[in-house]
Amino acid sequence: MALFDLPFDELREHRSSSVAPEDFDAFWSKTLQEAREHDLDARFEPVDTGLSTVDVYDVTFAGFGGHPVKGWLRLPAGATGPLPLVVEFIGYGGGRGLAHENLLWASTGRAHFVMDTRGQGSAWGGGGGTADPVGGAPAFPGFMTRGIDAPENYYYRRVYTDAVRAIEAARSHPLTDATRTVALGASQGGGITIAVGGLVPDLVAVAPDVPFLCDFPRAVTLTDRHPYREIALFLKTHRGRSADVQRTLSYFDGVHFAARGRAPALFSAALEDQTCPPSTVFSAFNSWAHEDKEIEVYDFNDHEGGGPYHEVAKLTWLRAYA
Repeated sequence: MALFDLPFDELREHRSSSVAPEDFDAFWSKTLQEAREHDLDARFEPVDTGLSTVDVYDVTFAGFGGHPVKGWLRLPAGATGPLPLVVEFIGYGGGRGLAHENLLWASTGRAHFVMDTRGQGSAWGGGGGTADPVGGAPAFPGFMTRGIDAPENYYYRRVYTDAVRAIEAARSHPLTDATRTVALGASQGGGITIAVGGLVPDLVAVAPDVPFLCDFPRAVTLTDRHPYREIALFLKTHRGRSADVQRTLSYFDGVHFAARGRAPALFSAALEDQTCPPSTVFSAFNSWAHEDKEIEVYDFNDHEGGGPYHEVAKLTWLRAYA
């Protein structure tokens, strides 16, 4: 697929038609307050991986509803002092993987925390181990329509809350420096990164890569690729429910979290990306509230974005922050 979205000059100015609910901030304040009524109960168990340069801990903490959520904490072997902390969120369908995977950030001398995504971890990679014990109304297969009948029931209410609690859990380890915490991730992980960027006030930087979960009104009508397509297929069956669905999604749209973003940000977009169309990424980038923001654009790439080239960009960019 060649370029299919708005011309680049229009992308630079594009804004979403999504309107934040009047009680958006109150909804999320109440959600996080309820989550914090449960003891965080962060536990770090050392794992014998056979690695000599990285120490790995199997992590369990209490997420939404006090439900146990898994993660990995990776540290440079033998680290003795508080380290800059990178918290990473995973793409759609993936899980935290295996203990020996994903060693880049720990290899830079930083602490690296990876959150498992509840109910996922069965589509690619090394898998996951976190259940989602909450039921919901009828949904199209996947995660995009689980609990879409109401904001209180929606799947991503649980995931975004888990993500905020993941940052709190990672910061509770004595070898992490809470004052130098970065959030990052690609695709779904990028969308979650934007959400925590709007919910956690003291991150030093965020790096959402080709982010998902942004500008729902445009995404659902522009692309026929999954996962956004799950919503359209739900509405194909549940006729006349569009307004209700859009209301629910407005509480989870990255553009509204971006408008509350309080940290420097490095975004990326790919102009041939049909999974997370570039206009949806730019709508979040253009809404990002902090004035220190950049976006890397990969002209002839699909959802793989910049791949290893963007890793270089992130490694370089983060030196100024953590």
